[in-house]
Amino acid sequence: MKGYAFPDVLVSTQWVADHLGDPSIRIVESNEDILLYDLGHIPGAVQIDWQKDLNDALRRDYLTREDFEALMAANGIANDTTVVFYGDKNNWWATYAFWVFQLFGHANARVMDGGRAKWEAEGRPMTKETPSYAKAAYKAHARADYKIRAYRDQVLAHVQSGLPLVDVRSPAEYSGELLHMPNYPQEGALRGGHIPGAKNVPWARAANADGTFKNAEELRTIYEIEQGLKPDDTVVAYCRIGERSSHTWFVLTYLLGYPNVRNYDGSWTEWGNLVGVPIEK
Repeated sequence: MKGYAFPDVLVSTQWVADHLGDPSIRIVESNEDILLYDLGHIPGAVQIDWQKDLNDALRRDYLTREDFEALMAANGIANDTTVVFYGDKNNWWATYAFWVFQLFGHANARVMDGGRAKWEAEGRPMTKETPSYAKAAYKAHARADYKIRAYRDQVLAHVQSGLPLVDVRSPAEYSGELLHMPNYPQEGALRGGHIPGAKNVPWARAANADGTFKNAEELRTIYEIEQGLKPDDTVVAYCRIGERSSHTWFVLTYLLGYPNVRNYDGSWTEWGNLVGVPIEK
């Protein structure tokens, strides 16, 4: 109905409600505020902590294939399990977890449209009970960073080639006035501004007031008519640490069907600290 390229990647709150207790489905909550899960969550949902579970404890990088397999097994997720992500902030962190899962090839994944806020607004059941699942067997692909992840040298080459970038941060971050969103600690980078040539499209423009995604026509207006992107473009999206840009990566890749979109998770925390790279304000 909304004209998406891959409509099956989204499920409704009603769909999730109809599938509570389905052993072939694992519901995953991933939030910016990790305390929300303990205050109440969808029955049967497990929590994936973006920092503790998805990131390496020492290096700024993601978990290894072996650690990903262990995480899946511990949460009762097998290779054929359908994983449905949801969370706070218009599913901002849910799409981040979804993106990390795609690094390891778990294509059988969905996002609950509207996220935690829509589920709560509809008065659907919540619980404080933490579920326990039997350990599953899971075999992950080698981490496919080259497909959907961009590194700094690749981004620099992207800039030098004049290819499109989307800066999904707030306008004040894009201009260099702020180093992080308003009301957040202004830390993480020595310089403010944006990568040369990047278009500023704040990530939340892709969402409606209830947290659901805008329809394809509205999204094409934002990204194509306003910013001049084309479906066959090779696009790099970035923010501050790669979490907000995962939301835009999801929109461009799955809702609009762009085949060549990568998320620069180093983002401004890396670029704003690099010596000698070009910056615009």
